[in-house]
Amino acid sequence: MIVPIKRILIVDDSPTERLLLTQILAAGGFEIMTAENGEEGIERAKQLHPDLILMDVVMPGMNGFQATRSLSRDEATKAIPVIMCTTKSQETDKVWGLRQGALDYVTKPVDGPVLLAKIVALG
Repeated sequence: MIVPIKRILIVDDSPTERLLLTQILAAGGFEIMTAENGEEGIERAKQLHPDLILMDVVMPGMNGFQATRSLSRDEATKAIPVIMCTTKSQETDKVWGLRQGALDYVTKPVDGPVLLAKIVALG
C-alpha cells in the first residue's frame, strides 16, 4: 500500500540549503523536520518516523552515503524512502547513492518543481 508523503526530514549541514528545501517543501504543503548531520538524521528518523528523507551527501562526521546505508539496513527505518540531495553530480556518485539504499538522486541547486514531482511520484 502506498502511503501519501506528508512529513519530510531534511538532513543537510548547510543552514542555507535547509532553508531553501524547507521553503520548496512548505509550498508543497509538507510538514518539515530537519537534522544537521548524518548521525542526527538517523536519530531523528528513528524518533519521528518521517514519510521521506532528503539526504545531503557532503557533511561533517557521517556522510549522507553512510547515513543512508545505515537507515536502509535498520529494521526501524528501512521502509522510509531516501532521496539523495547533493552537489555531487557525477554518475558514479548517483550509482553509489542508489546502492546505499536511496530511491532517487537530485543534484543541487535543487529545481523545486522537479523535486516536488519526484516526491509526489513516490507517494
